[in-house]
Amino acid sequence: MKVITKLFLTVFILGMALFNVHAATPGVGSDLRLTTNSFAPSAAYATSNLKTTSTAQDEDGFTIGGALRYNILSTFYEGDRSATSTSATIDTWRLNVSGQMAGVSLNFEYRFYPTFNTHFLKHGWLGYDFTDKLNMELGVTQVPFGNLMYNSHSWWFNLPYYLGLEDDHNMGVKFSYDATDDLNIMVAYFRQAEPAGPAYGQASFGGPGAGTYSYNVIPDDAGDLSSTGVASSLRELNQFNVRAAYMVTPDIEIGASGQLQGLYNAVLDETEYGHALAVHSDINLNQFNIILQFIDYDYAAKDDAGNTLDRVQMGAYGDPYYGDGVAARGNILTAGVAYSHDVSWGPISNIQPYINYSYMTKDGQIEALNGQSYDFEDTHMLVPGFLISAGGIFTYVDFAMGKNQPWLTDSFGTGLGAGHLDGNGVPIPAEDLDWNLRFNINIGYYF
Repeated sequence: MKVITKLFLTVFILGMALFNVHAATPGVGSDLRLTTNSFAPSAAYATSNLKTTSTAQDEDGFTIGGALRYNILSTFYEGDRSATSTSATIDTWRLNVSGQMAGVSLNFEYRFYPTFNTHFLKHGWLGYDFTDKLNMELGVTQVPFGNLMYNSHSWWFNLPYYLGLEDDHNMGVKFSYDATDDLNIMVAYFRQAEPAGPAYGQASFGGPGAGTYSYNVIPDDAGDLSSTGVASSLRELNQFNVRAAYMVTPDIEIGASGQLQGLYNAVLDETEYGHALAVHSDINLNQFNIILQFIDYDYAAKDDAGNTLDRVQMGAYGDPYYGDGVAARGNILTAGVAYSHDVSWGPISNIQPYINYSYMTKDGQIEALNGQSYDFEDTHMLVPGFLISAGGIFTYVDFAMGKNQPWLTDSFGTGLGAGHLDGNGVPIPAEDLDWNLRFNINIGYYF
């Protein structure tokens, strides 16, 4: 039944992309979504001012930019609301440098998150154009997987981001080749995850650790996620990616991606290779943008005793997913629709409403206090909202909702593994969980 479901979803996504619709070119598509975004950058400003590819510029020189962002938020989670359930806080400040010299380009971004007590390199690569069809990026660069640059429209991303499968950045080398006017192929090798900054308020000396922009598999020193309580001394090591994207029309992109990911266990001194597969479509229909994607993944992880893990520990922004981790095997379906509407309201030039949805199923079990094993519960994430563009100021107004979403709960980190448990250690059925809500306004000034 699972195989039939996967085939049906694959055919559905590709079939949707093959409808004869009219829209814009790929470049216009990324501008249409403006800042398909998250805890992360503003793609809008990235595409308008800072280079995001290694395409050569006419002259040598560098551009320095950055951003300062704040959040205004109000949470409605499992517990009772308090006077501090509504608050304002700094999100991040960052520095960007891009440009070229002697035909070699540079693109660099460093971020600071004071409230997480961490800072880290988001990306930093050297680029070179061998021809007008073939280029290379060397360093910390975006993994070529699924919809690019983002598989979402909101400040929150979609669920794949929280598993390291959307806007992931690792240390390695990537090649992009335009085989024809309509077909682009990317191949990449990543030696390891990006260097980590501080985590838990302490230096990481480069990692592996949770002080990163992207979510990565990290060690589970306490053995919380092993069925036998054995630690898992894991880190990402040796990853291979290939991605093909085809323009059915100038307005419709369909594509497929494959990832072979090595997880090295330092105690066993062994590397196990898992996989992630994705099919995607990116459709522009007049002022609408539609993004669809299906992912099947298996981390193929083992603990320090050689037992296959049903959950792995992952971390970013200085913190792991305490207690629950992430299901080592699963499927994720995502869909997003956005509408771009130009206006002339003083400094406001564009309003972009959107709605993004993610659904994750998991293959794993947990043993409850009664000694019986129970299946992991599903995760849902729904984000309606809108983006307001006014010069260098971009404001996201989001109504983020989730069931078993680790950032939308009073129990941070719980959700992507077994899910929320009752008093007997049994996963609570997703249909019995209330939707947790965070109303969030992210205001960013980009320069």
